[in-house]
Amino acid sequence: MSSYQEILSQIEDLKRKAEDVRKQEMAGAIAEIKRLMVQFGISGDDLGLSSRIGAAKAKSRGIVAPKFRDPISGKSWTGRGRRPGWVVDLEAQGKSLDDCRIV
Repeated sequence: MSSYQEILSQIEDLKRKAEDVRKQEMAGAIAEIKRLMVQFGISGDDLGLSSRIGAAKAKSRGIVAPKFRDPISGKSWTGRGRRPGWVVDLEAQGKSLDDCRIV
């Protein structure tokens, strides 16, 4: 009988294998789609792709003022998206974001 940890390990292995197979199948599907698009002269506009991209850009949030500034380098961060390295370093030193908040 397998242990709980062995089963979890097998699950993770299967997840990795499934993701690899999905990527391979997706690459094949994309290649086939591109081939058909060239064969029939289909463009992104014909599929309505470019209008979606334009609509997404139209809904842009705009520029956001920075909320935090690195006391050493002066680099700033809005507080959105991935935390920059200097924020991660400050937190590793036991400091909080409030320590570098722009007033």
